Formats: sequence, structure tokens, C-alpha cells
Amino acid sequence: MTTVINNPGNGDNSGSTGWIIAILVIIVIVALFFGLPALRGKNAGSAGVNVNTTIPTGGSAGGTQ
Repeated sequence: MTTVINNPGNGDNSGSTGWIIAILVIIVIVALFFGLPALRGKNAGSAGVNVNTTIPTGGSAGGTQ
């Protein structure tokens, strides 16, 4: 009769799986951060500040008429 001994591995692959999952999560977060504003039509680098650049026309310039 023969005895078979199966020794399990030392589990070296578990660390690399964690790194792969972490990198994928970071890629998804970055894609959402830059992709959603682009899909909405906004510039990803702007802070959303609107500046009124209209110049009023008419009236007196010095305040006295």
C-alpha cells in the first residue's frame, strides 16, 4: 500500500491578488473622477466659477449729468 502526502502551498498568490484588486479600484475611482464631468459636458479642471464679463453701456460715465 502507498501513502500519498499532499502538502499545501505557502499561499504566495494571496498578496498579489490584493494588489491587483487595489489597482483596479484606484483605476475605477480615477475614471469616475475625470469621466463623469466629461460626460456631463463640464471641464474636469474647472472649479465651476462663473464670471460676469458684461460691460454696462449707456448712462453717464462721471456720475453727473
